[in-house]
Amino acid sequence: MARIASVSRQELSPAVKVAFERHVEQYQARVTNMKNILGHSLLAFDVYTQWYPLYEEVEKIVGKRMAYLFAYAISYSADCPLCATFFRKQIIDGGERPESLVLTKEERLLLDFGSSIAKCQGNIADHVYDPLGNRYSKQQIVILVAFAGQMIATNIFNNVMETDMDEFLLDYLPPVRSIWQNAR
Repeated sequence: MARIASVSRQELSPAVKVAFERHVEQYQARVTNMKNILGHSLLAFDVYTQWYPLYEEVEKIVGKRMAYLFAYAISYSADCPLCATFFRKQIIDGGERPESLVLTKEERLLLDFGSSIAKCQGNIADHVYDPLGNRYSKQQIVILVAFAGQMIATNIFNNVMETDMDEFLLDYLPPVRSIWQNAR
């Protein structure tokens, strides 16, 4: 159970109600459990939903598939079950299995970059950064890193709040593996 309950529709301030409606319209997005918690603060909601324009820019740079794989790599590496499951859903709905992705060398470099940013709190090695620094423009690198930071902020928020898994994600949780599976 989440540490802070979702704001109820009766508790919504008029400004938050308008922000929710505008968000749903503009991005064809759901008001998820995370957003319902953010609804306790209009400023927090506005800041965290800036994720969407950054994500759109990432899609322009790397394409739709790599944008959600990049977000998945970050969320998985940041140990955020909610966000990782959200992107597992996109991967599965896109016709792939997260456990057996087929990636080119360039795609792997991008995912390693995102994963390293999350795992190493941004202190990534030159051999991880340089291939992307040479491939993308300065503006594109800034957008990719800014998005990674926003994604990590979202991961942290959900982990601290222990945000409940949204019902629409339950079928996309990773399979549970027995600890005895490889025991002899």
